Amino acid sequence: MTPNEIKAALGSGLLSFPVTHFDGNGAFQQDSYQKHIDWLAGFDAPVLFAAGGTGEFFSLTPSEIPTIVQAAKESAGKTAIVSGCGYGTEMAVEIAQSVQKVGADGILLLPHYLIDAPQEGLFAHVKKVCQSVDFGVMVYNRDNAVLQPDTLARLCDDCPNLIGFKDGTGDIGLVRQITAKMGDRLTYLGGMPTAELFAEAYLGAGFTTYSSAVFNFIPALANKFYNALRAGDRATCEDILKGFFYPFMDLRSRRKGYAVSAIKAGVRLVGFDAGTVRSPLSDLTPEEEQILQQIIDANPV
Repeated sequence: MTPNEIKAALGSGLLSFPVTHFDGNGAFQQDSYQKHIDWLAGFDAPVLFAAGGTGEFFSLTPSEIPTIVQAAKESAGKTAIVSGCGYGTEMAVEIAQSVQKVGADGILLLPHYLIDAPQEGLFAHVKKVCQSVDFGVMVYNRDNAVLQPDTLARLCDDCPNLIGFKDGTGDIGLVRQITAKMGDRLTYLGGMPTAELFAEAYLGAGFTTYSSAVFNFIPALANKFYNALRAGDRATCEDILKGFFYPFMDLRSRRKGYAVSAIKAGVRLVGFDAGTVRSPLSDLTPEEEQILQQIIDANPV
C-alpha cells in the first residue's frame, strides 16, 4: 500500500493488535498464529498490527519480527498488516526495512528504548526511520517518546510518509492541540490500554478510531461497541462497558503486564493455542482465567 492508502485504511474502522503465538518452548508458533489471523480477518478490522505491543514486540528478537509479519500477510487476505517497530534509531531502521521487504503495509514506531530524549532527538529519530522506508509510518506517543505539537508539525513537513499518530498518554489537552494543529494531515488513533474505556473522550478530541486489544478474542463484541460509538448510541456503549469492559478492567488491573497477559488468556479461552506470554510478563492464574471465562460467557453477541 502507498502511504496515503494505509492512512485511509487506518481511519476507516476498528483496528487491533493480534497476540504473537508461542509453542511450549517459547518459539513462534506459526500455524496457530496464522489460524488466528485468518479468523480475525473475517471481522470488520481494516488493519491488523503484527508484532505490536499486544503482540509482545518488546520480547521479540529483531530477526523474529519479519517472520511474524510475513506470516500475518500470508493469512490476512485483504486486511492490511502494519508492523511494530522500535528500540534505538539504527535498530528501528533495520526493523523497518526488514518488514518492508516481507510486504508490511506500514509500521507503528513505538517508543525508543529506556532513556528520555529531548524533542530535537525525537525529531531526528522519527525522521531517520521515516526516510529509511517508502511505506507509511505511524508514531506512538507515550512514555518516554512524547512528541509535542511543534515537533510533530516539523516531522509532517519533512516526512511525507508520516501518516498516523497514536496516543497512549491519555493527555486529552495535548492530543487536542495536535489534532487542531495538524488537521487531516494525519490519521489519529486512540492507544490507551483497553481503549474502549477512553474511546468517547478521544472521539471528542478529533480521533477517528482506536486499536482494540480485546478484538483478539471477542471481535464481534468489539465491533458492536465501535459501531455503537460511531453511531452515537450511548445506551449500547454503556451496556457493553458495564457488562464487559469494567469487569475486564478490574481483572486487567490486578497485576502489571495483564494488559497483555489477559488478552492472550482470552485468545486461549476461545480456542486458539496461543501459548503463554514471554518473560518478564506473567500469565493469569487459573482462578483469574475462570473469571475471564465468566466475563466472556456473560457477554454473548
